[in-house]
Amino acid sequence: MALDGTPLLGHRTGIGEVTEGLLTALATRDDVRPVAYALTWRGRNDLAAALPAGVGAATARLPARLVRELWGRGASWPRAERWTGVVDVVHALNYVAPPADAAVIVAVHDLTFVRFPELCTPDTLRYRGLIRRAIARGALVQTGSEFVAGEIRDEFGLDPARVVAIPWGIGAVTGGRPDAGGRIAGGPRYVLELGAIEPRKNLPALVRAFSAGATGDPEVRLVVAGPDGWDQEGFDAAVEGSPERKRIVRLGYVTSEERRDLLAGATVFAYPTRYEGFGLPPLEAMAAGTAVLAGWAGSLPEILGDAALLVDPDDDDAIAAGLAELLDDPTKRAEFVARGAEHVRRFTWDRTATRFAELYRTVA
Repeated sequence: MALDGTPLLGHRTGIGEVTEGLLTALATRDDVRPVAYALTWRGRNDLAAALPAGVGAATARLPARLVRELWGRGASWPRAERWTGVVDVVHALNYVAPPADAAVIVAVHDLTFVRFPELCTPDTLRYRGLIRRAIARGALVQTGSEFVAGEIRDEFGLDPARVVAIPWGIGAVTGGRPDAGGRIAGGPRYVLELGAIEPRKNLPALVRAFSAGATGDPEVRLVVAGPDGWDQEGFDAAVEGSPERKRIVRLGYVTSEERRDLLAGATVFAYPTRYEGFGLPPLEAMAAGTAVLAGWAGSLPEILGDAALLVDPDDDDAIAAGLAELLDDPTKRAEFVARGAEHVRRFTWDRTATRFAELYRTVA
């Protein structure tokens, strides 16, 4: 069977973390033989080094932009086997599914391009058409939450049997060093946010809420770590306009080790996103022993349950009040840390891989 390994190349996003976790878990099983393909010209030679042990690399000398253009126009070439050779199942992990002789599963992580098109890049807005064409060719759709599964059924008019929700697992985020996290952040008490700078992450609202809700302790910092996105100007303007801008730390992309350290040392993890298909970062924060504040939006109520303090992401005052509650009340923080530690036990990659192995056998 073949999975799309393209998300493993370059700076690792949430989909990249999911891809690595699933491939690593599948590679330890005796009932599947995973191979990873990459839709890239320039990065094709980097794929093998990015893969977990036991996963083969499949590449082709074809430019990704050309390939997507062909598929977007309804072409049935190039087929997945051009990369993979003969396989039973192709699992496209990042919205774009190739035509194939094998059974095809396309992962749709969220419907931001439908719900909030104003928050999307032109490339992302093309996903709707690409997904429709994959469905028309017979692909099964897979996602990480029941919430998004329902959205997909409604948007594409699918029978429930054609959409499968399998929650993702959590990777290795424990073992971080709180003192190292504090050094990276510039102080021992900080609110952490992880992720690329993009509109749906609602970071300008987080900046405003921090400025209003973290006034009780002048030593507390807001740390935003992740690669630049396409809403950098909005975030920068919010920081520049904040009276607490000297306490706001922008780190940019961080390594896996730095990520673990930051999660371990954070006083609060804040994730007031306006829409989310799954919510991996807040689960990682729970696994690292950090109290979580998150937006009551998208799949987060389903995925996080009562293990996070959920607030209205469109209400700056609610975000500020939630931050103040967790920052100022150590008993409340400890309560959410305990809930989170218990909650994340259900999100293991072994459990997820077992469900996917069963799905692959069924569609094959």
